[in-house]
Amino acid sequence: MIRFLNLFVLLGLLLAPSQAVAQDGRVQRTERIAAELAPMSQWAAPGSTAVVAVRQDIEPGWHTYWRNPGDSGGPTTLTWTLPGGVQAGDIVWPLPQRQRLQSLMNYGYSGQVYLPVPIQIPADAQPGTRLPLRVKALFFVCSAEMCVPDELALSLDLPIRDGAAPLDAEHGAAIQRIVETAPRPADVSARITVQDGVATLTAAGGPLAGREPGPSYFFPFEPGMIDHAAPQSGRYGPEGLALALTPGAELAGAGTPLRGVLSTGLGAFEIAAEVGPPLAGTGGSGDLAPAPEDTSAAEAETGSAAGFVQAALFALLGGLILNLMPCVFPILAMKAAALAGAAHDAPRARRDGLAFLAGVLVTFVLLAGALLALRAAGQAAGWGFQLQSPAMTAGLALLMLAVGLNLSGVFHVGAGVQGAGSGPLARLGGTAGAFLTGVLAVVVAAPCTAPFMAVALGAALLMPWPMALAVFLMLGLGLALPYVLISLTPGLLSRLPRPGPWMERLKGLLAFPMYGAALWLAWVFSRQTGAEALGLLFIAGLLLALGGWLLGLAQSERALGRRGLWLAAAGGAALVLAVAGLFVAIRLPAASPGRPAATESGRLPAAPWSAQAVEAALAEGRPVLVNFTADWCVTCKINEAGALHSARTGEAFRAANAVYLVGDWTRRDDLITAELERHGRSGVPLYLLYVPGETAPRILPQLLTEGVVIEALDSARTVRPRAGAAR
Repeated sequence: MIRFLNLFVLLGLLLAPSQAVAQDGRVQRTERIAAELAPMSQWAAPGSTAVVAVRQDIEPGWHTYWRNPGDSGGPTTLTWTLPGGVQAGDIVWPLPQRQRLQSLMNYGYSGQVYLPVPIQIPADAQPGTRLPLRVKALFFVCSAEMCVPDELALSLDLPIRDGAAPLDAEHGAAIQRIVETAPRPADVSARITVQDGVATLTAAGGPLAGREPGPSYFFPFEPGMIDHAAPQSGRYGPEGLALALTPGAELAGAGTPLRGVLSTGLGAFEIAAEVGPPLAGTGGSGDLAPAPEDTSAAEAETGSAAGFVQAALFALLGGLILNLMPCVFPILAMKAAALAGAAHDAPRARRDGLAFLAGVLVTFVLLAGALLALRAAGQAAGWGFQLQSPAMTAGLALLMLAVGLNLSGVFHVGAGVQGAGSGPLARLGGTAGAFLTGVLAVVVAAPCTAPFMAVALGAALLMPWPMALAVFLMLGLGLALPYVLISLTPGLLSRLPRPGPWMERLKGLLAFPMYGAALWLAWVFSRQTGAEALGLLFIAGLLLALGGWLLGLAQSERALGRRGLWLAAAGGAALVLAVAGLFVAIRLPAASPGRPAATESGRLPAAPWSAQAVEAALAEGRPVLVNFTADWCVTCKINEAGALHSARTGEAFRAANAVYLVGDWTRRDDLITAELERHGRSGVPLYLLYVPGETAPRILPQLLTEGVVIEALDSARTVRPRAGAAR
């Protein structure tokens, strides 16, 4: 198992942010993007302002982002290293494309992009020399499947000469066109009025007065001010135009101007809309034509055959690896018992293997359909959402207890005592038992995510629903594939011992993982509810065990030719009381979700995650490690016990002066769900390391080791906040 864990960690590191893999002169490359520093003019004169652009050549299916990325992603940032007296200004941002991905709207770029930057040349620069310009460019490069922060070191030696410089032959005209057409302030007045859940942006004067604006759209500079994905409709009048926007959480009570770019058919203008009544003459003459969206990115990412095939292959591989994750261990016990029982009955083994596959696939389709329906209805649901329900957790705990009692021989499903041990899979219910095993495998294993699986699910949730369901089916196929292959291979089955008394002992032994799963789920239930509800769940479990024992006695009586009606009735009554106890337990008020994380984190002091807590720590120059976890995620708990809560990890945190934040997803939390989606994930675990001066967090592997965490903290300790980042 240690070797497998090391392999998964290595695979996670291989998928981590990459640096340049090749270069061609000034051009630096990764698998997703090529970039270089390109001059607008052939040289720069002393005391002048030169323009140098960061040219991006983005691979098909990928994109980078504007200064406000929209609903996901991060802007390109630049950190300059310049000679004395040379100063770099802010990026001159071209007008972005609107890239819709189902319910999300991003603002960004694809293909070839120039980001011009003005460079102040000192007056004492010597003609005939060259100024070495160096910059570290951090690009947040995303596709439908994943987002990768690519950092490239770019350089340009800019010649210094007297006199006016002609345009650079290769890039000059393209950069000049961007500089001339980029949004800039204009003589346009603007107001923002919020009333009855609608924000009305009015703009008047300057180039808008007396002219039809044409298709118009507003790009805010700051995220959270408006709903990026909501449609923008409006009208125009003799003095300007009025746009109806959907306000975001940051705009509702801000009271500050709404700043951004107003794109119209007459040009794009930077505006600052003051809070106040609408401007006169802005909404009476006619309707504005809707601004067209850039659909190429969405089609390339969510609808392309290549993206779908990659997501499907990742899902298949993730499902295979899921068999090795700790959350699936209880189900492996049932698989082992089924294989042992059918080892020397090839037709039965094939039938049970296919029934297990059917149970897995049907349950994956049902869960995926429910998840996609919830998300289509606007609910912030993620993978593993079923165990965020205390009712589901408690029901599964009792079900695991019942399966354990069945394996222990307390009662029998699908056959009487006379057939126990002789009929294959007698105590597991034959084909129906194999199907049920597949159902339980998905329900219990689904909350966990394995390497490759997170990327596949993140991509699937952005695809059209037929593609998304196909990806989920591939995940189910990966989970069931090892068992199905063994059941369809008589040569492998024949290597198992023939049926005998050892099978009964094996079934009794394999009952204990099911008891362990029941205890684990009961513990999760206690964290979701409280001590009183847990006590009622224990009573329900006791009544379930009593009912199972009584029903087992009734089965024994019938095997001996007696009716056993009173025993069966008493057992049925006990089961009814168990269900009643379960119903009362789940109806009790839930436990407070705000328990202090520091009390649960062993040697590592922790605080609850929030975006504000991350920003506050980064403002102090401290690295931040965020652990998105859940009590029902076994992989999360193993990572915490083995990698995060060790003494050496605690020392590394103190040495790096790092902050540890915990995002607890045990119960539903829409903010955490949204944050997982921002990083292309649909479930936990997710580990983010924020480093001061870096725009995007580093994503750590899903299977952590102590060494991985310590190495990440050591690398963060050597980084200091970067000055001069252009945004």
